[in-house]
Amino acid sequence: MPRSRPLIIVAVLVAAVAIGGFVVYDQVLRGDSAAALTLPTAAPTSSASSATSGPSTAASSDPVASAAPAATSDGSVAGTWNVTAGSLAGYRVREQLASLSAESDAVGRTDQVTGSITLESNGSTTTLIAATITVDTTSITSDESRRDNRMRDEGLQTDTYPTASFTLTQPVEVPAAALSGTASDVTLTGDLTLHGVTKSVQIAAKAQLVDGTVQVAGSLSFPLSDFSIVAPNIGGFIVSIADSGTLEFLVNFTKS
Repeated sequence: MPRSRPLIIVAVLVAAVAIGGFVVYDQVLRGDSAAALTLPTAAPTSSASSATSGPSTAASSDPVASAAPAATSDGSVAGTWNVTAGSLAGYRVREQLASLSAESDAVGRTDQVTGSITLESNGSTTTLIAATITVDTTSITSDESRRDNRMRDEGLQTDTYPTASFTLTQPVEVPAAALSGTASDVTLTGDLTLHGVTKSVQIAAKAQLVDGTVQVAGSLSFPLSDFSIVAPNIGGFIVSIADSGTLEFLVNFTKS
């Protein structure tokens, strides 16, 4: 065999691997550059459109915001509020093929969010005393169906763990500004169950009451190992994920 022939074979194999790696990167790892979920921005009048950061497919379902919140049906915020339309939850991770990092995050989201919160009023003080939110992880989708398919038995393993949930464990005093329609900081302390693992967490969030709808948006970044999440294998290549992932949500509630 001519000496040059093995070199040609090696070169072809290297080129095939390189091309395959580029295809995986180009078709799977580029991400969709979806903006983080945030509260709608209050508009001057109730007829103005709300502005949110997030996928365009979800923007149309967000409630319209106004400068002043409408009163609830009984004139009080105390009581139970249920998750309503326009709610979204999902993940954000940075993928990597070998040493080649994706240009943007991989983002998966779902509008299949259920649950409720309970507010209690005592004089001028309003307190969030209970909250339970459940997300149907099997309905989470991204911009890449192959990534979503892998999530069924790898990564989030949604076939095995079809739901994720958060339960509040400490009451939260609601800022008066939030009840007047101004986005205000709150810290939600509770138990997060993800991938079959339950951890106590503190989630930084913002809340506001606008047009009779309580809106809460926040995110939590955490080491994937905390929830025993392992990077999926996509297209025959080992796709690694950054050491941390981010849970994101925008949840709307109306009073029952």
